[in-house]
Amino acid sequence: MKSTEIFKRTIQNYLEQQAATDELFAVSYRKPQKNIDGCITYILNTVQKSGCNGFADDEIYGMAIHYYTEDNINAGNPVNCNVAVNHVVELTAEEKEQARKNAIQRVQNEAYNRLKQPQKKSNKTEVNNQLSLF
Repeated sequence: MKSTEIFKRTIQNYLEQQAATDELFAVSYRKPQKNIDGCITYILNTVQKSGCNGFADDEIYGMAIHYYTEDNINAGNPVNCNVAVNHVVELTAEEKEQARKNAIQRVQNEAYNRLKQPQKKSNKTEVNNQLSLF
């Protein structure tokens, strides 16, 4: 999974938790003209305009809330970038199973490639490193 997808899922999970606990925000979160892709675009454009490379979680979550609560907000053009998420991300059962399958396949491919490579024979003769008194 790409890092930007993890970022997107992290923001979406936060927003869904907020909507579940805050009825006023839940109304804003369900606006038909708003969506998670627009929210992520808005956040990335806002971060890019700031010129900073690192933000606290609360700052990013605040931008997401702002996007949903303001009606006249321009998300901007999509930004081509990768986002680093600085905390543990819980994978779904399907993602864990896919990662496991990918790891097994990678190990099998590496083992197969090692078997396919011709064995190099060493023509070096052993050198006797013992000192002789004679």
